[in-house]
Amino acid sequence: MSVFKSALNQLKTAAQAMNLEPAVLEVLRKPQRVIELSLPLKKDNGVVEAFEAYRVQYNNARGPFKGGIRYHPHASLDEVKALAFWMTIKCAVADIPYGGAKGGIKLDPKKLSEHELEHLTRSYTRALRWAIGPKQDIPAPDVNTNAKIMGWIADEFSNLVGEYKPAVVTGKPIAIGGSEGREVATGTGGFFILAEVLKKLKKDPKKMKVMIQGIGNVGYWFAKASQAAGMKIVGVSDSKGGIFDKRGIGMDIDNLMETKKSKGLLAGCYCSGSVCDCKNYQAVSNQKLLELPCDVLVPAALENQIMAKNANRIKAPIILELANGPVDSEADIKLAKKNVLVIPDVLANSGGVVGSYLEWVQNLYGYSWKEEEVLNRMKDKLAAALHAVWQAREKQKVTMRVAAFIVALRRLGESMKGRGVI
Repeated sequence: MSVFKSALNQLKTAAQAMNLEPAVLEVLRKPQRVIELSLPLKKDNGVVEAFEAYRVQYNNARGPFKGGIRYHPHASLDEVKALAFWMTIKCAVADIPYGGAKGGIKLDPKKLSEHELEHLTRSYTRALRWAIGPKQDIPAPDVNTNAKIMGWIADEFSNLVGEYKPAVVTGKPIAIGGSEGREVATGTGGFFILAEVLKKLKKDPKKMKVMIQGIGNVGYWFAKASQAAGMKIVGVSDSKGGIFDKRGIGMDIDNLMETKKSKGLLAGCYCSGSVCDCKNYQAVSNQKLLELPCDVLVPAALENQIMAKNANRIKAPIILELANGPVDSEADIKLAKKNVLVIPDVLANSGGVVGSYLEWVQNLYGYSWKEEEVLNRMKDKLAAALHAVWQAREKQKVTMRVAAFIVALRRLGESMKGRGVI
């Protein structure tokens, strides 16, 4: 199923559950603006290659468009439209004054030199000069993009407008207006959400065994926070595969990352220093990792990892979606029938956009907050978002995803009416 179609199915399900006004549904079925680009790049060897690029501005009823930019060989317009839609919902769930957008360039960044990547990024920024800005559309990092790339965008945009505008992007290096705590925001925010859910379920975090698919920036910082709270990390994976603790006693995330750094992969053994244990640990594929027993499963990689074909093999009673769209709409139905509690992406990974919002506020008003203050502000925002979603879930007797959409759609509808859109 197309990712965007899956997203619209989620919209339809929530609309039916809450009897959404037809006008709101009609507006949200399509993005406000779709930008498709072809970006020619003269590579270091003199060969010219054109790259497909996109920016989808889905809805700005609640404020400027907001959303990341991903560099990925499988980036597509369908995917970017879905991600922009989810950002619209996510910002409304978090109750921050943003609309939703997303961008992408279809490329494998590992196949370009840093010089080529910078040239292409600046070309993308020039092409979007008329469409982005601190009060118009604020990009951020996403898959395969980082603070350095956001710095290039901030610099190029500022050169184009003739003055430095740090608020045009978030996720920048701290030295040029980035925020302390932004790097850890999505992963740590996911932990904050999970911890609050466990409180409501009266479950002890120290008894939770956690499996993480995708140990990039988000998965790593989630693992760090979870481990510090006493949760046991019993399995992790990256794009090349993963490792599983057969005894269930947990692994140290920093030891795992050191193995990955030195060996280039998460090997089939668990290593601590020079000592490796191959007896009690085994290598597993990304798909197999999803199906192993645990208390909390955390898909933190890409979309469409849990689908109709494998949903019935999922053993975890709780799924925390740190990736965008890791569970498709057909799998959602099957998991609900199994009473699996899915904490949806539009809530679970919203720490990232809340962190971005706090960076944007600092840029606009010249503030400079320390990491502790940023994380405390983020924690308060996420706690309020979870409370609103949990209330809707209990009142409407629906899944957490549908409840999150209900919260978001009510807020979006109010904003559309307030602006006279409907």
